[in-house]
Amino acid sequence: MAAYVIFGVDVRDPEQYQEFISGVKPALETAGAKYLARGGAHKVYEGDWEPRRLVLFEFPSVAAYESFYHGATYQGLKSIRDACSSARMIIVEGIE
Repeated sequence: MAAYVIFGVDVRDPEQYQEFISGVKPALETAGAKYLARGGAHKVYEGDWEPRRLVLFEFPSVAAYESFYHGATYQGLKSIRDACSSARMIIVEGIE
């Protein structure tokens, strides 16, 4: 069953963030992930979450995401992301 990752990020250093993106894109492709939305205009209708940039990914499954997230490639890149941005991330299973 597909799983969807919702990632809200506030980028403080765009140049360093590009270094993270350059490394993470091939890892996402290897994991079977697809970008569904990336940084487009968004509008909050309810609640107090005010993300600066939203990214929506589709993974083949929660297990595929967890393998990606806990894998050596992403964990090696995560320190770059953490140094230049702050994020919130959740995953939700799709429906069959």
